[in-house]
Amino acid sequence: MTPPPASRIRTPMITTPEGQQTVSFLGELYHLRVTGPDTGGAFAVVETWGRRGHGSPMHVHRAASETFVVLEGELRVIVDGQEHPAGAGCAAVLPAGRPHGFVVTSDCARYLTLHHGPAFADFLVEAGPRRAPLDEIAARYGIDIVGPPPLP
Repeated sequence: MTPPPASRIRTPMITTPEGQQTVSFLGELYHLRVTGPDTGGAFAVVETWGRRGHGSPMHVHRAASETFVVLEGELRVIVDGQEHPAGAGCAAVLPAGRPHGFVVTSDCARYLTLHHGPAFADFLVEAGPRRAPLDEIAARYGIDIVGPPPLP
């Protein structure tokens, strides 16, 4: 039996804000707190502050699950066509292959996303200064855009 990717991490890694990359994406700053190289390719952690209306287009991660942890404010998370309010302290675990998106519904929100696999952080780095259509960039990282962003 193959161990889950996170259990294969063998080298301790401490990242600090000074060494972490920040990317502007969809009008907000995404702080790449932990990236694939930090975890041997197992996962990435991103912290975001978003203003009301900030969110993602509806999309599907083909191979990676995604977990949201809301630290402040409120999001609305849509998965499989169902809408779920997610306030401070809530976590939303979204399996690979499931269409989902989110939008900030409070004045602002701060949340972490855990990406099982490093592709999303790499996607942000390329998509931030977007030189190609977003759906083309996303597809290179195993993400399919399947609809517009939800409205707040």
